Amino acid sequence: MNAAASPDPRHPGDAADPEHVMTAEERAEYERLRRHAAVRHRRARRAGSSVLLLLTLLLAPLAVVAAWVQDTVSDTDRYVETVAPLASEPPVQEVVINRLTDRVVNNVDVRAVTDALVQTLQNAGAPPRVVDGAASLEGPLRNAVRTVVDRTVTGVITSDAFQQAWEGANRRSHAAVVNMLTGDREGAVTSEGGTVRLDVGEVVDQVRERLVDAGFDKAAAIPDADRTITLFETEQLGKAQDAMRLLDVLGAWLPVLTVVLAALAVWTAPAHRVMLMITATGVGVMMVVLLVALAVLRRAYLDSVPPTALPGDAAAVVYDSFVRFLRDSTLTLLVVAVITALVAYLYGPGRLARGVRATADGATTATGRALAHMGLRTGATGRGLAEHRKWITGAVVAAGALTLVLWNHPTVGAVALVLGITLAVLIILAILASATGPAGRAADQATQQAAP
Repeated sequence: MNAAASPDPRHPGDAADPEHVMTAEERAEYERLRRHAAVRHRRARRAGSSVLLLLTLLLAPLAVVAAWVQDTVSDTDRYVETVAPLASEPPVQEVVINRLTDRVVNNVDVRAVTDALVQTLQNAGAPPRVVDGAASLEGPLRNAVRTVVDRTVTGVITSDAFQQAWEGANRRSHAAVVNMLTGDREGAVTSEGGTVRLDVGEVVDQVRERLVDAGFDKAAAIPDADRTITLFETEQLGKAQDAMRLLDVLGAWLPVLTVVLAALAVWTAPAHRVMLMITATGVGVMMVVLLVALAVLRRAYLDSVPPTALPGDAAAVVYDSFVRFLRDSTLTLLVVAVITALVAYLYGPGRLARGVRATADGATTATGRALAHMGLRTGATGRGLAEHRKWITGAVVAAGALTLVLWNHPTVGAVALVLGITLAVLIILAILASATGPAGRAADQATQQAAP
């Protein structure tokens, strides 16, 4: 029976019959169906990878903020490291010094002292000129009191003991900060009615103690009321607290989910390298957006703080201190995204990428041959490196990426260090792979000729 005229045409997906030979029409139909299936498959992969990429880009900024909230707010050491610099910032010190000095001076009744002096002089029959002179002492005496109080308060606030006390107080009150972010009304940092305040009660106690020891008995009358400094006021605090609670819950999983979505987007796409470059570029753009958002929020925060509550320079220091690690993390991720996109491009077919690779290969090959010419040959080790160059390169890059993942709070400097070490290792391995020498190359050729 003629197979070409077989009345039982087979479906392209059926198992092939070794005795059946497809006709030209059947072959054309089979190829058409296969191309159509491949096109549909590629379209589905592109659509899926696009959706995954969109989710990755939307979640990337939230993941960075969530990780910052989870890390900075929940970790006492990290929180103390965030707020500790505030105690040594001159604008913040000036605010505390002025507030405490005003409160002490206001509790010293200088007028009563001068009035008593005038009355005593009058009763003693002092000349009118002396009595008038005593009455005019109120201003100089008030200035003298303020000078002494200011010097005493400044000595307390600018001392190492105050900075240690500040760090200790913040460490103990870390739970209070968490309460503030969750809307509770207990602790050193409290929130109520859209206003966030910092309790400086411990500082007041220290200043009052030192002033009493210095002879200012009136300092003991410093009231316990009004021992807070307003950090900021906003009508959106309730919404911000709701967002913070959600981010705190998602802080442990949102970054992981974002990384998984990015990996799936690259793996699902038909062109893995191109999608890796697109994903890295998109993440970099989102980090720039996050940095711009932080700058806008900084301006909004400074505008929301009345100068009577907190001077602008002190408010700026407070904001910058609190978001310092968030800004550093964003910059670090931006640098990583740029490096990833650049590496993905350099592995591509572009003219510039080919030129860079050719230049690098030429330089390492020339260096390796120069070493071999000097007698520093790598032999079998070099041949092994050359044969498995792709796998070894991938392993080195993966080791560098894993180092950054395991690095505790990596910075831009840490990324630069890991990148430099990774490049140095790759260059050294490429040179060793090229330093096999003539004998090594002859052995390779003999092995290839002997192979069946």
